[in-house]
Amino acid sequence: MKRSILAAMLLATTAGGVAVWQSPAIGQAVAGTKSGVDQSYIDKSVKPGDDFNAYANGAWVKTAEIPADRSQIGTGVDVSKVAEERNVGIIRDAGAAKAKAGTDLQRIADYYAAYNNTAGIEARGFAPLQPTLAKIAALKTKAQLSAMLGANMRADTDPFNNNNYASTDNLFGLFVGGDLNRGTVNAPYLMQGGLGLPDRDYYLSSTKDMGEVRDGYKAYVAKLFSLAGMSDPQARADRVFALEMKIAEAQTDIITTQDAHKGDNPWKRADFAAKAPGIDWNAFWTAAGLPKQQDFINWNPDTTTKLAALVASEPMATWQDWLAFHQINQNTSVLPKAFDDAAFDFFGKQLSGTAAARPRDKRSIAAVNGALGYEIGKIYAAKYFPASSKAAINTMVKNIVAAFDRRIVALDWMAPATKAEARKKLEVLKVGVGYPDVWPIRPYYAVSATDPLGNLQRARLSNYRYQIGKIGKTPDRGEWWMTPQTVNAVNLPLQNALNFPAAILYTPYFDAGFEDAANYGAIGATIGHEISHSFDNLGADFDSTGRLRNWWTPTDLARFEASGKALADQYDKYEVLPGLFAKGQQELGENIADTAGLTAAYEAYHTSLGGKPSPVIDGLTGDQRFFLAFAQSWRTKMRDRAIRARIATDVHALAMLRIETVRNLDAWYDAFGIKPGDKRYLEPKDRVHVW
Repeated sequence: MKRSILAAMLLATTAGGVAVWQSPAIGQAVAGTKSGVDQSYIDKSVKPGDDFNAYANGAWVKTAEIPADRSQIGTGVDVSKVAEERNVGIIRDAGAAKAKAGTDLQRIADYYAAYNNTAGIEARGFAPLQPTLAKIAALKTKAQLSAMLGANMRADTDPFNNNNYASTDNLFGLFVGGDLNRGTVNAPYLMQGGLGLPDRDYYLSSTKDMGEVRDGYKAYVAKLFSLAGMSDPQARADRVFALEMKIAEAQTDIITTQDAHKGDNPWKRADFAAKAPGIDWNAFWTAAGLPKQQDFINWNPDTTTKLAALVASEPMATWQDWLAFHQINQNTSVLPKAFDDAAFDFFGKQLSGTAAARPRDKRSIAAVNGALGYEIGKIYAAKYFPASSKAAINTMVKNIVAAFDRRIVALDWMAPATKAEARKKLEVLKVGVGYPDVWPIRPYYAVSATDPLGNLQRARLSNYRYQIGKIGKTPDRGEWWMTPQTVNAVNLPLQNALNFPAAILYTPYFDAGFEDAANYGAIGATIGHEISHSFDNLGADFDSTGRLRNWWTPTDLARFEASGKALADQYDKYEVLPGLFAKGQQELGENIADTAGLTAAYEAYHTSLGGKPSPVIDGLTGDQRFFLAFAQSWRTKMRDRAIRARIATDVHALAMLRIETVRNLDAWYDAFGIKPGDKRYLEPKDRVHVW
């Protein structure tokens, strides 16, 4: 049974006459147990029902300052700093080990040393990239161009696990995973790319802000050509931008491209020449390392056709400029400081509002993790993730899955056949906690302490070869898509699986010293969120085997979609900056997961009490601690430009809006005495209960 504690809202008045919200103290506090709520963050001058984020985090927001080298700060950044410092120790120890050539420790140490040696980078200048640009300049035919486009393709898009729908600035990106129609075999997914700006909306939007970004981008493109010593840099930049405008017009929008049914387009090898003429597809696929592959899934078929037509119609010189710019742009971090600074001035300052670049040594840590993430991850997991934490999280996962199952059983609108399929999906859900059971082995590549550009290129190629090596094989449901030192979590719909890396399982998301309410409100809500992705507007399209299949009755689907529309409409009303509103449909899957996940975590928390009353700790009831821990787990302060960039491109709601999830849970109203007239009050009929 769902259990909630009714709390009255008590108002006291300070000597200065300011109304202060005080939580009621019911029962006796539990000595020696951490509440998990940082009361120094709470602004008691704010009523919880008027603005729960301002109440839970307002005192912190008033005094917190975003460092010059960041676009935001908050709980996620705090936890990431801990992981970063642990990585520093691992890399430092690897350097001190003076390990044998070819070992993981040597490669970790030398990758870091090469990336961090700015004097060496300056001394080598632009020379390391010149051979690549010479190959581009030597292109004569469209067949040669097609081969280069294929050879440049990397595994840097992902429509299922990481919301990377057009994240590559190569013309196409590849994803490899279970075939949507044949779940027993891995297939290659071809996905759209080709842009230097984050999304097609940056090119096509008519707003003043986007116009300013475009002007800045064009100046940046010209700057890179100038730094590279190439002739007529402005003319080249104009050609590149004009081509990218055409690519943006050809691309599929972010809402459409999230729909797996629209992305499920099986193409044979021969279909590319017939349906998308303009690219020499035999040359493309051969250069891409897939000379004999016959079966593909073309995620954006209309876009593929249009991009291929652009390869045919646009002058070779334009494509050469485009290729040259993107080769420089992809590698500015390992080129001389002038290139690196130019990239930061545009992407950091103008796009994100960040005043200063992160220190080089900090960026070096991120670079090593990007290239040798699992090699570092093995050490990280062994040093920093005890078996006790793994057991505790597994228990929470089981409790939240059980809570979700009970909710499905209790649904009065869902047909028995649909319920059976939903419950089956939960029953066989595979959950990875901390680190992989079997560590992935990427193809070996050499790392040199004097070749940062080569190291980066070889790392990208190694990952690509690992991914295409899976094609045609049976999908591994235990495969991980995040390293243990990543502060994040993920739902894997094709595998019907979840990953919770070790680094996110740290205070205040999870702390063995916290009473259960805080752990369920913070990491429990995240666990519930990822479980719920199996049943959001995207995950609900996949059955228990990870196959794309409609397992809903028409009536059930209509009811589900109506709830989704109500949630999208709710978020559309949030104005995050003057004149800038959240995009409810774009963020719908994440908001469904937040709503259902928080609900399941709440119910699992109450089940964990075993019928006993929740204790009061530091004057807060269990329910209050649960909701406050949830809100404080999303404690964030962002720069305005970063907010604008997120709204334009992200499928996640802003952190401060994710806290608004509480408005849809009846228990929140009881816990804090939220009443009609409070600004965040929703009538019961307007509260969205998707699951």
